[in-house]
Amino acid sequence: MGGGSRNLLGERAHCPREDGGRDVRYLAAAVYKELNPAIGYAPPDGYACNLHEEFARLVAEFPRLHAGADRHALYRRLHMMTEEFNHYRVLADVLEFALGRPIAASDVRQLPEDKKLNEMRRAYMESGDPRLRAAMGLTEGGGAETFRVLSGLTGGEIEERLAAAMRIIHTDEKAHYEDAARDAARLVRSDADLAVMQDAIRAVSLQRVKMRHEQFDAPMPWADVEAIIAATPA
Repeated sequence: MGGGSRNLLGERAHCPREDGGRDVRYLAAAVYKELNPAIGYAPPDGYACNLHEEFARLVAEFPRLHAGADRHALYRRLHMMTEEFNHYRVLADVLEFALGRPIAASDVRQLPEDKKLNEMRRAYMESGDPRLRAAMGLTEGGGAETFRVLSGLTGGEIEERLAAAMRIIHTDEKAHYEDAARDAARLVRSDADLAVMQDAIRAVSLQRVKMRHEQFDAPMPWADVEAIIAATPA
């Protein structure tokens, strides 16, 4: 659920605005998300952002490389977080172009619906249910359709820059989704297991659509989005 509405939101998001405000609004929120990429992250305590905390934790494992640390798991997490930093880099470059000046810390912000999304996913991640944790992995790369749509943007220089950034992000997020799907499939042993995962993904997907609608500065009435969702097979 939600893929069609995310597609249409992405397409509508680039209706021109004289002040370029829609691009800046989206990019500022997107840069924040890439700096805080862990699923259901807790507010970072003592770190600049969640990505800073993730790298600090990974670096702390190096003294244990030959004393119990899982080097394969360490590599996978390092690889993913490095990709997330690269997503931040390419989006921050576009945001600076849109602003016409270097980014200030005050430019990067979390919007309310994204905060709700993160809190929802944190509850699932902290539930203790491995099926719900696996389902959240699908919601991390499962939003890749937005990036696919935006990778086809054409027009002026900002559209070309954003499309180039989105092509990089879409490639990575599609791979994240495929990895998560394999992990989730191993935990489906019954119809009940599948239903638990589907219900969680459906709830998070709806909140993700609300988050995108806010990021893109409501490019279409919410009632129209609800109509699309209602007409989309569950």
